[in-house]
Amino acid sequence: LYRQSERFARDGIDLDRSTLAGWVGRAGALLAPLANAIGDHVKAGYMLHADETPAPTLAPGKGKTATGYYFGYACDETRLQDGRKPAVWFQYGESRKGAEIKQHLEGYTGYALTDFYSGYNEAIRAGVKRIGCWAHVRRKFFELAKDNASSVATQAVNQINLLYDIERELHGLPPGERRRIRQRRAAPILDGLNEWLENHIRLCVKGSPLAKAIQYARKQWPCLARYADDGRLEIDNNVIERAIRPIALGRKNYLFAGSVAGGHHGAIMYTLMATAKLNGLNPNEYLTAVLKRIGNTPITRVDELLPWNIDLTEAKYAEAV
Repeated sequence: LYRQSERFARDGIDLDRSTLAGWVGRAGALLAPLANAIGDHVKAGYMLHADETPAPTLAPGKGKTATGYYFGYACDETRLQDGRKPAVWFQYGESRKGAEIKQHLEGYTGYALTDFYSGYNEAIRAGVKRIGCWAHVRRKFFELAKDNASSVATQAVNQINLLYDIERELHGLPPGERRRIRQRRAAPILDGLNEWLENHIRLCVKGSPLAKAIQYARKQWPCLARYADDGRLEIDNNVIERAIRPIALGRKNYLFAGSVAGGHHGAIMYTLMATAKLNGLNPNEYLTAVLKRIGNTPITRVDELLPWNIDLTEAKYAEAV
């Protein structure tokens, strides 16, 4: 907003940052029911992806920023036959504590695909079932193989790559067929990889990078292997990592949110923009159509404005009329 205010000033338009922030705040409040509807859609599924990223927030009176977080939750069943529409739901929290995650996922008892962060344990104790992320495991071995030319780490990467080779063949298949193929082809690889981990941890120097990578996989092995027994589950968390990446890039430009309220409004805007992109819509066109219509849309019909329900052509036609 600071940069936008400067650009407007160069064009002779006096728009203070506080004015722009007020507009964002009012838009966020207006769009909150729609973001909540997206959150309900995400939590209504069999499985969701979860991750979090820092969101520096201005702390008035302290002379510094506090570290808030954007928590992202996504559903994406586009790899399944007749899967549900993809969506991303962001929530802002003032800390990374498990209590934040537990609150976000209250009432949800499906599967959550996450990294090994302990903050998800409270939600798991409340009924959420965890799935491990193979991309995180592979990344640890890949970095060792690349940086140190470790032949042992390369062996692990090659075995994990075989699992991904199988996944690429499962796109568009029904869950039952996906499970059948995984049981026949992926399960033996998983058994061999588990044995490989058990054998090599005894050969590693305790506390070495390779030992840490092996232990990371061993400690969450039941969660990592779970996907092979259920065709509705996925192998990694890349869906939510891709959705969160723009926030990480944005931090280099805007540095911090102006307030905790601004963090919450940012989560609403990120929810709508990311979900629009996942459904093939131009975020600017989508937000324009929604903002023109949401004021006259009863909250009981807010689902009509979801990216997979809204008719952008109709909105343009209505504007012309």
